[in-house]
Formats: sequence, structure tokens, C-alpha cells
Amino acid sequence: MKPKRTNSPAAQARSESTEDHLERIQELVDQKGYARVADIAASLALSTSAVSNMVRRLAARGYVNYEKYRGFTLTSEGQAVANHIKARHETLTALLQLLGLSTQTVQEEVEVIEHHLKPETLRVFSKLVQFWLSHPKQLREFLDYSKRK
Repeated sequence: MKPKRTNSPAAQARSESTEDHLERIQELVDQKGYARVADIAASLALSTSAVSNMVRRLAARGYVNYEKYRGFTLTSEGQAVANHIKARHETLTALLQLLGLSTQTVQEEVEVIEHHLKPETLRVFSKLVQFWLSHPKQLREFLDYSKRK
């Protein structure tokens, strides 16, 4: 039996492209109060027409307050999704940094991994980050162990 498909906005927000766009929009809004198609296109290395199409889809899903030829912001629902994406990104970044990976490796790996984690996996990673932050001796022991192997 096939799992039920849902057309809820939360389920639709799970595509990599949608998440990347929401993440960039929130970053721009945090920086300057609004986002523009050209800024997102430059940030994601996409054409302005591709970004414009995505922004219209995000607006239709209720994630973006969009007015043609003007800057736009996220709706409260869009902000909730973007905040989840940001928290996931931060958790993965912290985990990989704690493991001693280079900044470039961390950035590249987070972009690849973040869209494919199940919520359960993210919760465990978050707990591991918190554990290691509150128990640095155990982190050091693990890092020493991993260097010997």
C-alpha cells in the first residue's frame, strides 16, 4: 500500500528548491527588511525568471507576501518553515564543526545533507550537539579516539 500523499503547505515546502528559496528570503529579510528576486537569483545562481516563478508559487502556497516588481517578505507560515530550515542548518553546521571538519567541508556537506534528513535524525543530531557542548571532555575523548583509528 502506498503512503498517502498530502498537499498540505508543510509537505509542499519539503522540496530542496523551495527550502533553498525560503532560506535565502529569510536571510535577506533579516539583513535588510525585504527580499528581491534579483538578490535571490544572485545568491542561488539562478535566473531571475526562475526565481520569479518560484516566488509566485511560494506566494500561492501562502509562504510569501509578494507584489510584482516590489520587494517581498515571508508570511508567518513562511517564517515558521524558514525558521525550521535555519535551525536544521545550524544543528548540522554545529555538529560538523564539533567533529573538526574544515569550514569549506562543513558548508558543502550541510548544503548536501540538510534536505535529506528525517525529523528523527535531526532530533538525535541536535541532542548530540547539546551533549557535546555540555560535556566537552567526552567530545575531546571522541575526537582523540577518531584520530587514532
